[in-house]
Amino acid sequence: MKKIDKTKPVLVTGATGYVAGALVKKLLENGITVHAAVRDPENKEKIKYLEKVANETGGTIKYFKSDLLEENSYAEAMKDCELVFHTASPFTLSIKDPQKDLVDPAVKGTRNVLETVNKADSVKRVVLTSSCAAIVGDNKDFQSYPGGVATEENWNETSWLNHQPYSFSKVMAEKEAWKINEAQDKWDLVVINPSLVIGAGINPNGTSESFNIIKQLGDGTMKMGVPDFKIGAVDVMDVAEAHFRAGFMPEAKGRYITSAENTSILNLAMALKNKYGNKYPFPNKTLPKFLVWLVAPMSGLSRKFVSNNIGYPWNTDNSKIKKELGIKFRKLDESVVEFFDQLVAAGAIKTK
Repeated sequence: MKKIDKTKPVLVTGATGYVAGALVKKLLENGITVHAAVRDPENKEKIKYLEKVANETGGTIKYFKSDLLEENSYAEAMKDCELVFHTASPFTLSIKDPQKDLVDPAVKGTRNVLETVNKADSVKRVVLTSSCAAIVGDNKDFQSYPGGVATEENWNETSWLNHQPYSFSKVMAEKEAWKINEAQDKWDLVVINPSLVIGAGINPNGTSESFNIIKQLGDGTMKMGVPDFKIGAVDVMDVAEAHFRAGFMPEAKGRYITSAENTSILNLAMALKNKYGNKYPFPNKTLPKFLVWLVAPMSGLSRKFVSNNIGYPWNTDNSKIKKELGIKFRKLDESVVEFFDQLVAAGAIKTK
């Protein structure tokens, strides 16, 4: 059980990300000095939202040029830090080779950061942002779990390079982190495993997949209906709170499923429809599975993905984080409406 000194700086990798931004806000509000590791500290457009939060909170933020795939590039940023939040993960839209474009960077990036931790005398704890994708692969997998419910004991064993490679990269990166952690006894590792993260962050122009889903619910892309896809979801500020508590509560340990509710894409759409009525072309029904299967290749989905996910329930157990870290989750209906409002205000939703 490690007690972290709040007067020391803390490192946040990938500080301009969606979850990282909310975490930085939480840290600055609590008077903690943040060492923000970013690819290009000179890119004012990238860091302007962090700057805004620092100005509003009166907090101290210092920027460090770091690259996930460059060895030792986090050493300077880690100096004097007892706590490291490793939220950065490689983000690429063009995936030609899943091993080279996704898995290798995810694993190598995690290894680079944690090997720097091993060399840093000051670090006592690392909080890693993983994903529920490291716990469960396809929704069909829930059928093999006791009671059809996934817990922190489960690992995704069905994603591979040729099926859900993003999820596979999350599995491999988290396993690498545990391997490095178990080989030493100087610092402990706590892992946050969020489901789909939604809600208003500090940057309305984020590039997370969550932004695309919510945009498509409101811009007419899905007006004919949505696939019957069940998901877990959680507010971005709750994910930041989970990281914060995982960092500073000495008793935090192991993995934490960070998911507010077991829901569906249609439920999120209905929450928006309840608020806005017919002001936007929201979907109000699910599409037949055979139809989704038929058009899957044209919409960027594999037919195997459709077969193994559409129509199956999603059910994760979030009792560990509620009991051990005292997290109280926001209602998703409020989160999705706030998220949508933020995207509309930023001009990100234009109806087709």
